[in-house]
Amino acid sequence: MSDAALPSVAEVRAAAEAVKAALDRHLAAVESRIGDDDPDVYAAFNELAAAAEEYDELLYDRYDEVTPFEIPSPEDGLPYTGPAEPAAFSVLIRRDYAVVEPARLIAQAERVVAHDREAELAQDGGTADALGVLFGEYEPDEIASRAKDFGLEEGDSTLWIAASEEVAEPGEWLGAPFAHIDPQDVMHRFDVSSVFDEEDDDEDAEDAEGDEGDEGDEERAGHAEPAERGLTTA
Repeated sequence: MSDAALPSVAEVRAAAEAVKAALDRHLAAVESRIGDDDPDVYAAFNELAAAAEEYDELLYDRYDEVTPFEIPSPEDGLPYTGPAEPAAFSVLIRRDYAVVEPARLIAQAERVVAHDREAELAQDGGTADALGVLFGEYEPDEIASRAKDFGLEEGDSTLWIAASEEVAEPGEWLGAPFAHIDPQDVMHRFDVSSVFDEEDDDEDAEDAEGDEGDEGDEERAGHAEPAERGLTTA
């Protein structure tokens, strides 16, 4: 980073003062808390985390130094602050795919159209139209389990279970279906990614190196790799 882009000394000092003030607010909130789920405590916690992260970044950029604080990253998830016994919940799923065989995808859609009078491909008959036909015919879970049959390759996926105060009225959130979700209402989260397989492979390689030269005929018990890596944020 060039000197011109470095934060100023005043900016770093201001960030440090913000951390001090956030510490005072957090302590005051804790001292006056009402119950285990006091929203003031959680608000003060989030303010303190944000202030500490800002200070840590400016300190590193200016002086190449870090703090001893461990700031939760977005990957770590925010602490769950919802009810212990929610009366309702929402399930949010994201699955990423790569279209690796467009011709196969379109052919599958054409088969659906040939047997379903209500299904229709637009005149261009491209992959975008094919996806509309296939997801109109098959459940998302079936497409996920048969991804290769449809010319698709699975990428990362995540599933969130978020608490709700009550069941939404019909059509209430259809205009913006994901806008109402607060990350701190997420009770459980389950992630699937090839990056976890790479981490496991690295760990296995390290274990293998550590086992070299060991004596004995004791067999190593095998284990099945998990199909998914779950991150529980509750």
